[in-house]
Amino acid sequence: MQVAKAKGRLRGKQPKLSKLQEAHVVSLYNAGEHTTSEIAELFKVARSTVYRIVQRTRPTGS
Repeated sequence: MQVAKAKGRLRGKQPKLSKLQEAHVVSLYNAGEHTTSEIAELFKVARSTVYRIVQRTRPTGS
């Protein structure tokens, strides 16, 4: 593990979607024209992934 870290190869699981794709998911979700299932099918991810992406972009607090 230390050798991999020194070489810059120690990473976690790679994200399913890029930041640009995540922004597109959020815009589609907020527009309300597509269901969560349709968005998930479009991007070839699970519905839970769509919900998680949207949850991350919402502001915390009140």
